[in-house]
Amino acid sequence: MQSKKIALFVGVVFVLYVIITDPSKAADYVQIGFEGVSSAAQSIGDFMTWVVNGGK
Repeated sequence: MQSKKIALFVGVVFVLYVIITDPSKAADYVQIGFEGVSSAAQSIGDFMTWVVNGGK
């Protein structure tokens, strides 16, 4: 349990470091993340549509 807390703390510190030292690069990372989530949601929607249409 202690290792999870340490890993979370290190992750938060790293994120804050990136945001403070290079905000434009941090914004790029956030945009890449949102594009990835959007693409995944689109793919799941396409798959569900394919399943509902009988796999055609």
